Amino acid sequence: MRNLCFLATIITVSMLLGAEADMGKPVEEEPLTDIQKKVNDLWVNLLHAKPFQIDNDESAYAICNVAPSSKLEPSDIQVTGQVLFKQAYPNGKLEAIFNLEGFPIDANQSLRAIHIHNYGDLTDGCNSAGPHYNPFSVNHPLHPGDFGNFRVRAAKIQKHLTNLEATIFGPYSIIGRSIVIHEQADDLGKGSNQASLENGNAGKRLACCVIGFSNKNNWEKYYQGSAGAKIVRFSRRVKNV
Repeated sequence: MRNLCFLATIITVSMLLGAEADMGKPVEEEPLTDIQKKVNDLWVNLLHAKPFQIDNDESAYAICNVAPSSKLEPSDIQVTGQVLFKQAYPNGKLEAIFNLEGFPIDANQSLRAIHIHNYGDLTDGCNSAGPHYNPFSVNHPLHPGDFGNFRVRAAKIQKHLTNLEATIFGPYSIIGRSIVIHEQADDLGKGSNQASLENGNAGKRLACCVIGFSNKNNWEKYYQGSAGAKIVRFSRRVKNV
């Protein structure tokens, strides 16, 4: 009964936050981060909701195995690869490694948008993944899964991001949601239409996957092997691009 009361409190807080956003009140980025942390703290401390997927290093890991959308034409780009996640429990910031290939050689130096979408439903290819995951009803690019633009080099995307706003813990967990790789660059909400504030006018959905918990083996492989070393060095360089 005690846990049910705590859960009711968390749900009430989340509903009030959603109602405030629906009323059209401006919501600043920093307060949203504070709110997410407070709700997550309630979830963890009051419900003692420690995920059973926590490894010995007190971190949780997740994976998303990227495959081309089933709705593509044979002539479309066929992107494959993985997105890996790591987050220290309970209040660490999320890290992600993007390791994707299949882009045409002539697309070198082009930008591609990557986002978290609301549903882990791929029954209609990437189209059924729904809109961007947007738990706070804010405009793009302030959604927690708005990863921005990724530069294609040597027909691949290899990038390591840290300090992300998305989380794999608590009521706002991205587990079970999807990642979508788009055909075009993200305009970062600077376009002249409503779509810019919803999805950045990123274009066709080329590939996608569903995020799920994993062990740490895949993550460690990229740090112990040569591929991982390249991703780490690359991530440091692109911060200045």
